Amino acid sequence: MEVKSFEETLGTEEELVTKQLEKWADEIGEKTFIYYGEEDRPISYQRFNELANSVANNLLERGVQKGDRISVFLKNPFITTISMFAIWKAGAVYCPINFNYTGRLLSYQINDTEPDILITERQMVPLLNEIHSDIPTLSLILYDPKEGDHDYQSDCIHIEPHENFTTASFDEILRSNTSNPNIHLNYYDTANIIYTSGTTGNAKGVVQSYRWIHNYTYIFRVFNKQDDIIYNDLPMYHVGGAFALVARGAFLGCTVALWDKFSPADFWKRIEVSKASNAILLDVMIPWLMNKEPSEVDYVNTLNRVHMQPLPKYHHEVAKRFGIHFVSAGYGQTEAGVGFVGLIDELGENQGTPAHLFKGYTKKETTEIANSLQIPVKNGSRDLAKGYMGRTTPFYEAAVVNENDEICGTGEPGELVLRPRYPHLQLKEYFNKPVATIEAFQNLWFHTGDAGYKDEQDNFYFVDRMKDVIRSKGENISSYQVEDMVNQHSDVKVCAAFPVPAKEGGEDDIVIYVVSQSETLNEDELKKWTQETMPKFMWPKHIKFIDELPRTPTNKVEKYKLKEYFSDGNKLNHIREEKDLEIKASMAGSVWKVLVGAGDEIKDEQDLVILESMKMEIPIAAETSGKISKVNIQEGEFVNEGDVLLTIE
Repeated sequence: MEVKSFEETLGTEEELVTKQLEKWADEIGEKTFIYYGEEDRPISYQRFNELANSVANNLLERGVQKGDRISVFLKNPFITTISMFAIWKAGAVYCPINFNYTGRLLSYQINDTEPDILITERQMVPLLNEIHSDIPTLSLILYDPKEGDHDYQSDCIHIEPHENFTTASFDEILRSNTSNPNIHLNYYDTANIIYTSGTTGNAKGVVQSYRWIHNYTYIFRVFNKQDDIIYNDLPMYHVGGAFALVARGAFLGCTVALWDKFSPADFWKRIEVSKASNAILLDVMIPWLMNKEPSEVDYVNTLNRVHMQPLPKYHHEVAKRFGIHFVSAGYGQTEAGVGFVGLIDELGENQGTPAHLFKGYTKKETTEIANSLQIPVKNGSRDLAKGYMGRTTPFYEAAVVNENDEICGTGEPGELVLRPRYPHLQLKEYFNKPVATIEAFQNLWFHTGDAGYKDEQDNFYFVDRMKDVIRSKGENISSYQVEDMVNQHSDVKVCAAFPVPAKEGGEDDIVIYVVSQSETLNEDELKKWTQETMPKFMWPKHIKFIDELPRTPTNKVEKYKLKEYFSDGNKLNHIREEKDLEIKASMAGSVWKVLVGAGDEIKDEQDLVILESMKMEIPIAAETSGKISKVNIQEGEFVNEGDVLLTIE
């Protein structure tokens, strides 16, 4: 067992993920690098390297220079992965855009990044055409799925980009020179600009170096062997999917099993098909997997190591049921990388992944690696305090400070701050935002914006976000972004958004209080508008109407008062009463199946009714949790678009 220390890699080509990819293409070229599960398609290290080289060399022929910014607005994660490595190999900067963005969110990021080229796909063209007058002229590289591809959409093939855009075909740039580009990269060169939610303004672009990627993946990599298979269904516009999973695999010479998105119904089938041994499970995913009917053979699978972010209280139940030997916990951030980490031995000597399915380091080897890096190994059967993150990684100093940056006492909550032991571990800056950069680095600490505390054994615990950041459907959103979007409604005078804990998954529901300019604007109308204009992860769960927002003498909105109103259920005379939510038919058709009855408790996104229309079964899902107060339909009945099917309290 040989694990290189982080210090041994510094200043060498082992810091550069592109060089590691090229190394494995030479040494184990026939091994599968990407298994694209959506199409049951394996791509070897050698072939993938050639594809990335073709795109990179074409970018260089188009005049791309080192440091140029290239935005990527794609849903297809395989094409995104090729593009990401190609951008790096050309010396350019990978600038992914959340594929859920539309309108103002999309135009803001493009304008802020000012990319030299934007790589996108045909189905995204209408979204770009809608904002053509709000963004500069762009050079597009357009990926077109072929007939038979899982993401081919026949209704999109004739949609052309607006004349403001110049366009090249992705297929064309795949036919360039396949040799490795001769671009010299340094560990301190800029590799990425990844956008993270702003708390008092728009999202900020986090400028990351190649060493940032090396640092972020190192703590994950040390617990993997080359025979491990890494599963990824996280989006490539986030550091988790792009770096903790895909780049980790490239550093190590592992296979990465890639899917477009998380599917609770297909998750274990995918693990079986891919033989994946490692995965990341976000808190919102875990309840979906646990809700499946238990089986005596749930543990008979290849998945033996999982990182849970954040760590749920019932992690041990999950691990016991599915045979997961080790669960890791920690603290990861787009700006700082991995600041804290802890390892949990969940099963001890009990049965986990069967021996004939097991890949990776043994329990003894894993524990030895953790001890060598001073990473704590906890017994999973013993309770851990809520918010456990482990100890500081060897590459950082960490502290908990008060509002004056004075060190807090043991057990005293304050802001988590980090200081790197080596240069270029953290973000270089917030792109084009010098004031925000200076504020984040006050008193020679990077201020994370998160609250936590430290115990007597130097373990750190997450308490809460210190500012108005909302965690919804795996995304971090600023309340500012939600408010900015809702305020675009012509009848909304002003609004205030904030998070409240969701009933399941450890995430947030979004609450907005609205001051309306119209007496007729109601919750149903505004919810429908938000669903038509905003990404799903931004949809508010609760909409309240209020005559005026409570404010301080300096005119700041007192959100704590709104939270108190909401949590207490106060029906103050200046807050409008909510009415039951009506679930309406999205199209005309026959009611094929009614899945719920009056009085049933239902969950958000649970299927309620199935319509039959044009020989297709169309599920109608809940938009919130609650109780069914009335069912207005019967199976076999014909309904028109807009008919009320049922109501939810």
